[in-house]
Amino acid sequence: MAGPLDQLALQTDRSPALWATVVPAIRQMIVTGALAPGEHLPEGELAKALQMSRGPIREALIELEREGLVVLRRHRGAQVITLTAEDVEEIYTLRLSLERLAIERALPRLSAEHLAAMDEVLEQMRALGPDYAPQTALDLDLAFHGVLYDAAGHARLDRAWQQIRSQVAMFLHSRHVVRRDFHEIAYSEHQAIRDVLVGGDPAAASSVIEDHLMGSYHRLIEARPES
Repeated sequence: MAGPLDQLALQTDRSPALWATVVPAIRQMIVTGALAPGEHLPEGELAKALQMSRGPIREALIELEREGLVVLRRHRGAQVITLTAEDVEEIYTLRLSLERLAIERALPRLSAEHLAAMDEVLEQMRALGPDYAPQTALDLDLAFHGVLYDAAGHARLDRAWQQIRSQVAMFLHSRHVVRRDFHEIAYSEHQAIRDVLVGGDPAAASSVIEDHLMGSYHRLIEARPES
């Protein structure tokens, strides 16, 4: 019977930097749950599935460990991270701090191009119906917040966001699978962020991003199996 690793060959292309091609394929399977928390990732099986040597696989797993999706243990190999409720709380409180800084810096730097990018995402959110795909919800959510980080114009802030982005994606995808209300709340909540950016009020901006992210955090906690 075909297993999840058999899908990898369909998601990768040959390139000189093979490990960089492998990373998105494995990342996507972890984020969507095709590779379950705690599942072992044997280098040999991955290499065989992708028809390449172990070197690029090892480098890809190291990169995924940096992103917080994989745990590497000496003599025990790699396995998909298992994130607890405490992990969710830590990541979301960190994300809140990052996005407060992002929205504060974005206020005086927001360009017409940034607004146009936000509006494009908002229109797609508004068009969602109850049959939306979890991946679509995830992509739109991250795309909107990505514009915010871009508008902040802070390279180190963006790198800090990239370090937790994959774990946030993992949380959000699982939440969209279990709790099917993104089409009801996404547009209004993200429109409020857009409006406060245009308004230029720092206190209002800090308040709206906190309300949005803490609401997202509580919905995520309610959607987790232990709840």
